[in-house]
Amino acid sequence: MEYTEDYSDSPFLTFIGTKLVDWRDGYARIRLDLQPHHLNRSGVCHGGLLSALMDHGGAFTGLYCTVPGNKRYSMTLSLNANFLAQSRSGSLFVTGERMSGGRKIYFASTEVKTDDGLLVAASTSVHRYRSGSEAPEGLPPAGA
Repeated sequence: MEYTEDYSDSPFLTFIGTKLVDWRDGYARIRLDLQPHHLNRSGVCHGGLLSALMDHGGAFTGLYCTVPGNKRYSMTLSLNANFLAQSRSGSLFVTGERMSGGRKIYFASTEVKTDDGLLVAASTSVHRYRSGSEAPEGLPPAGA
C-alpha cells in the first residue's frame, strides 16, 4: 500500500518526493525516486539527503497511529549515520525499525538501499514524542 503524498504533513518531505510504501507499528518503508536535484557536485546522491531519509525513516517507526486521520509527532534527539556506498539513479528504499523505547523516547535503526539491494547508508537514531503523541491513538487533526 502506498500512502498519499501528504502523509507526513511535511512540506520538506513532499518537496524531496518521499513516498510511504509500508507502515505499521515499529516499522516504516519509504521510497524516493532519485532526481538530478538530489545529487551532489560529484553526481551521486547527496549525503544530506541520505541523512534526511534516515531521520525520516527512523522517526516514522514510532509514529504509526491506530486511529485513522489522527497523527503522532516526534523530534529527533540523535542520529548516527554511516555512508557505505554511492547511488546516482533509480530508487532508494529506506527501511526503519524501532529497536526499543519507553513512554517518551524510542530508538530506531534505519537502512537505505538501492532498488537492486545495494546498502548505501545506515543509521541509528533516538527520538522523543512531542506532547500528546505518546499514545498510539495520536492526535486529531487541528480544527477537528
